[in-house]
This record gives sequence, C-alpha cells and structure tokens, in this order.
Amino acid sequence: MKIGVLALQGDFFEHIETLKKLKVEAIPVRLPQELKGLNGLIIPGGESTTLRRLGTEYGLLSAIQDFKQNGYAIFGTCAGMILLAKKATDMNNGSLGLIDIEVKRNAFGRQVDSFEADLTVAVLGEAPFHAVFIRAPLIERVGRDVEVLARLATGTPVAARQGKILVSSFHPELTSDLRFHAYFLNLVAAN
Repeated sequence: MKIGVLALQGDFFEHIETLKKLKVEAIPVRLPQELKGLNGLIIPGGESTTLRRLGTEYGLLSAIQDFKQNGYAIFGTCAGMILLAKKATDMNNGSLGLIDIEVKRNAFGRQVDSFEADLTVAVLGEAPFHAVFIRAPLIERVGRDVEVLARLATGTPVAARQGKILVSSFHPELTSDLRFHAYFLNLVAAN
C-alpha cells in the first residue's frame, strides 16, 4: 500500500512518520503526477490559505478532485479538513467541496488558545482518543450523508466521514496513538 502525503507546507513529515510506524509506504506529494500509483492521500494541517494557493499554483487541487472521483480515499486533518470541506465560512472559493460539511477556520482562537481533549470515537474502540487542537477549525454544519465520528464535550463535531473522505479538526499525527491513521488505511483497503 502506498499513501501520499501532500507535502507543500504544514506537518506532512509527522504523517509520513506515523504511516511508517504502521508499515505503510508514505510518499511526499508536491506535483500532480506524484498522485499516480497511490492508494490514498493525506492532506495535513498547516495554513489553509497557503496550501490552497500552492495547490492551485502547482495544479494539485484539480488533481486531488480527480483522485477522489477515481474512488481513492483522502484524509484531511485541520487545514486539510478546511480544503476538503464543501464550504469554509471565512475563505472565499478555496475549498474542494469533497465532503458535505461547512467549517469555520481558527474557530477556537489563536495559537495560544490551542488545547488537547480526550474524545470518544466509537469507530476506534472504547479507549478515548487524545486529540491535539492547534488553531483548529470546527465543523459548523454536517450534510445528511456525513457521519460524525467525534464530538467535543460541548457537542461540536470535530471528526467526520463521508464515503472515503475522512476529516478531523485535530492532529492525530502529533500523538503516539495510531488508531486514526489505521482507520484511514481500512478505508483505503476497502478500495
């Protein structure tokens, strides 16, 4: 199995290291042709406007849409979730619209407002998942065909899935818990 990690900006290295721990070949993706031969793609956290700008400049955004249309699984974390959303409330014409959610960027505040929380994620088993939120977006609206996988204690959705598109507001790659990436690999294997 080969999983691509969008490597334009952000914490792509941490995703690559997590995939290696799961004995999966991880390929940094910077150009559209590097999507060929991959079984899935991770779009990491970082700065969503920078990822969008570079992705447009290098022709990657349209290539990612084609990748999804060809039935491949995609996992977006933090800024990756913003790019995959149908709409980002404070970003004009920048999201790919691959999952029927509406998100708000930097919803919890600035860098100093970052936090961690233990989440109940039924698809990962009974043990809570310790999530790291850094300038995190939140999911404001969920479409009818979207499954919410995790919520904060306030009820705010922070992880969701629609078909083979998986998203999280938080950074699972910044923990030692490999379950979210393993769950994504199961979606990839279902291809």
